[in-house]
Amino acid sequence: MCDRPRMPSSDRAAERAREQEHALNALLAERDGLLSVLDRVLALRGTASLIRDAAGADAGFVADLDGPAQAVIRWIAGNRTDSLQDLAVPVGQGVGGRVLAVGQPVRVSDYVTSSSITHHFDGMVRREAMSAMLAVPVLAERDGRVETVAVAYAALRGPGEFGDDAVGAVQAVAREAARALRLADRAEAGRSTAVAAERQRMQASLHDSVGAMLFSIGAQVRDLRTTVPDNPVLSTRLGRLESDVSAASLALRESLLALAESSPERALPVELAEHCRSFEARTGVPARLVQLGEVEPLDAERTALLIGAVREGLLNAEKHAGAATVVVSLGMVDGGVQVAVADDGSPADGGAADPADGSGLGIRMLVERAARLDGRVSLVHDEDGGTTLRMLLPVPR
Repeated sequence: MCDRPRMPSSDRAAERAREQEHALNALLAERDGLLSVLDRVLALRGTASLIRDAAGADAGFVADLDGPAQAVIRWIAGNRTDSLQDLAVPVGQGVGGRVLAVGQPVRVSDYVTSSSITHHFDGMVRREAMSAMLAVPVLAERDGRVETVAVAYAALRGPGEFGDDAVGAVQAVAREAARALRLADRAEAGRSTAVAAERQRMQASLHDSVGAMLFSIGAQVRDLRTTVPDNPVLSTRLGRLESDVSAASLALRESLLALAESSPERALPVELAEHCRSFEARTGVPARLVQLGEVEPLDAERTALLIGAVREGLLNAEKHAGAATVVVSLGMVDGGVQVAVADDGSPADGGAADPADGSGLGIRMLVERAARLDGRVSLVHDEDGGTTLRMLLPVPR
């Protein structure tokens, strides 16, 4: 039996360097791909060209949903005129409107003579000299239902028709477009949460600084007025100053109320983002919030309980875990809203733990409160280290 030749150490080092470079390049490519779809416009702008190329068509275009019963053609590749740009397509009208109605691909061999569609848009189609046309829905799952969120079109000029291969190719592009839209929606939710959290910090800062300053000035003016009762001129000027301070305080309160305005569905992620920020500032451990799609608005009791679960999870990570990173996630799961606090702290006994058995008082109280709302709490220790606390509360119907 002969031994396998051993690779020189320099060659092994070079091989490892190549592997690391390949991994880095892959990560950079993935990052660039994600960044390119973090905006809804960017996510769909390039889709029109992809549709045209995938179907072997002369033109491709995409209509974005504008309300539940209408789509608007926003992005076009291969057009000759602007007749289709920003064209509103109500449900049931033309090829795209029929797709909105049935949720299935629709194709015609000659648009202006087809008997299977309405002809509200024949003039626009004629100006583009289009004949055969295909439209497929861009589908996304929302609240457990599959819905059409956009419509992808392909069109030919001159003789020809779209076969099954073309339908499959456009559907494949539509699936990628749906994935890009999901990422864009999540990014938008994250941006909205960040903006709302910043508004909350500005509100607190203005209240603590400018508000306190105006209160102090007002108190001093009132004190001066009592010390100079025999000086009517100065008393009058101080009275005006007191009125100005009162008006400024009122304007500040109105501004603080405006900064505090937030839709109910934003209240929960804003609070969670603020707790992550406070945890990171307090401990120096990076903590970030990941929102996995839109979350239905909740009543005050459920919102407070989910916030309490995140606060408890962060407290445990701070006291016990010795974590390098903490991730808080929020999303809809099994018809309910779930929060999770995951850290990569010190190794612990593997497996799922009963959070009501042997856990701290805070966890046991969360279990009891969640149970009263038909919710559940789990505490899982990973074999390789780290702990994840989850709470799931059903959404009342």
